[in-house]
Amino acid sequence: MLTVSSIAHVAIRVKDVERTLDFYVNKLGFSEMMRLDKDGQLWLVYLRITDDQYLEIFPDGVGDRAPDRETVAYHHLCLAVPDIHQAVAELDALGIERIRPTIKAADNNWQTWIEDPDGHRIELMQMADDSLQFEAIARLKSLA
Repeated sequence: MLTVSSIAHVAIRVKDVERTLDFYVNKLGFSEMMRLDKDGQLWLVYLRITDDQYLEIFPDGVGDRAPDRETVAYHHLCLAVPDIHQAVAELDALGIERIRPTIKAADNNWQTWIEDPDGHRIELMQMADDSLQFEAIARLKSLA
């Protein structure tokens, strides 16, 4: 069995790199780490989420939006936030429209949803102490 320690990065293709960087760097607060060129052209931009997690931005996307929710594809990126209500206030202050309201979801976690400029869906989630994920982690630890 393969041993995996974490998700290292998620990569997205975008139509307009500068518009995308404005969203992720200037509004969501990610840091641009580096740019890589290939054959004299921008190949990708690496953004830091944490020291161990990154978002790769590839330029020159074709089309106007990411695939719909029902299309076979990666569905969304989920970003953990410590306080969903504070996150919503920050989104509102930045003028970032939410595409779904803030709710306590079926797994008992708080969540709200936004999109980046290319329509990539982003879930913002506050993990709750009574969430199904925490219950599952406790159950798995008891089996070990």
